[in-house]
Amino acid sequence: MVSLIYSAICSIDGYVADEQGNFDWAVPDAQVHSFVNELERGVGTYLLGRRMYETMIPWETMIPWETTAHEDLQGTSASVGSSVPDEFAGIEAATVEFAQIWGGIDKIVYSTTLNEVSTARTTIARDFDADAVRALESEAVQDISIGGPTIAASAFAAGLVDECRLFVCPVSVGGGLPALPRGRLDLQLLEEKTFDGGVIYLRYAVR
Repeated sequence: MVSLIYSAICSIDGYVADEQGNFDWAVPDAQVHSFVNELERGVGTYLLGRRMYETMIPWETMIPWETTAHEDLQGTSASVGSSVPDEFAGIEAATVEFAQIWGGIDKIVYSTTLNEVSTARTTIARDFDADAVRALESEAVQDISIGGPTIAASAFAAGLVDECRLFVCPVSVGGGLPALPRGRLDLQLLEEKTFDGGVIYLRYAVR
């Protein structure tokens, strides 16, 4: 049975971006990135708000060569070989891997203003239709991941979210865009992990 999963990187006081819209403090290090990659391998579809989609677009073009994790990615950085341009030498292997994962996942972008997309395997939906998401989930063979707190709030309100995965960064920003919707949300802790850089991963079931 597949799950609909909400994932977010947030500050310790619960924001995905500060009041100025900045989230530079949320950039994962190699250890966190590798862990995220393993989670994302089980995802078949992304549900994204427009802002989250636009944030993620660079992953489509940042690794402009054909490569595989087994052949070209060795150690902690992308190996230098005939398939990797010199200017990309030293890119973390986890970064290359995530770009590959992102490119292979179907994407649905919810937007009333976006008229075209610039990434592969991407469709536009004008409104968040809970029934359509339920139908998608019933036919899916891999998990569905929802990205962006605004569109996630609609999924939470419709009772669609099965799991909530938070990567809590060791920084307090004092305000901004909340990671979770307003109101009560009952959760059951399923897993936790602390990384060397101070980030804490919390995986919850939504009750």
